[in-house]
Amino acid sequence: MIGFYNYTVVLTYVSLCSAVFGITQVFDNNEPIAFLCLVISGICDLFDGKVARHKKDRTEQEKIFGIQIDSLADLVCFGVLPACIGYHYGFNYGLGLISAILIVLCGLIRLGYFNVMEEERQRTSTENRKEYQGVPITTSSMLLPLLFMGKHNIPAAAYPFVFQGFMVALSILFVVDIRVKKFSTKGIVIMFTIGALIVLGYLKFGPKG
Repeated sequence: MIGFYNYTVVLTYVSLCSAVFGITQVFDNNEPIAFLCLVISGICDLFDGKVARHKKDRTEQEKIFGIQIDSLADLVCFGVLPACIGYHYGFNYGLGLISAILIVLCGLIRLGYFNVMEEERQRTSTENRKEYQGVPITTSSMLLPLLFMGKHNIPAAAYPFVFQGFMVALSILFVVDIRVKKFSTKGIVIMFTIGALIVLGYLKFGPKG
């Protein structure tokens, strides 16, 4: 079989499978489960890079393969899945369609640009990346579920507009040329804790929402 198969790619595959399952749950009107899948994908993405770097004997082909599948999976997990969720809230005078298109398109542009710059960076430096250009696309896996968890504080008629408008703003931040510091190990632990709390919140309160 073509491809590379070792423990360094497992979390990327789990992240993608979670997102695809989440998309099916959008179609089945299981909104809390769809958001839960988004969170799970985000948690997997927090650690897949560290797991990959743990394998010191990776070939150049394995490294490039890892970069490519990570970005391809990210587009589905943090672009297509949120687009499906947002559009699920309704067309809303076109905002549902616009927000769905933008989060996928801007995510695609960002990830493609990241791949080009990352390959160039790795040819000239062995240091780990310390900052990103633009807001990482994985941010959607934390901010959108938090917005969902707070939906009861937003008037029901306004919530779809708020959610889709937030998606538009987040999409633009994906491609705006601003410097965003990469999370340290401590930051990753904090993000993991937030993700875990969101998961627990869904399990306890989500199905009732």
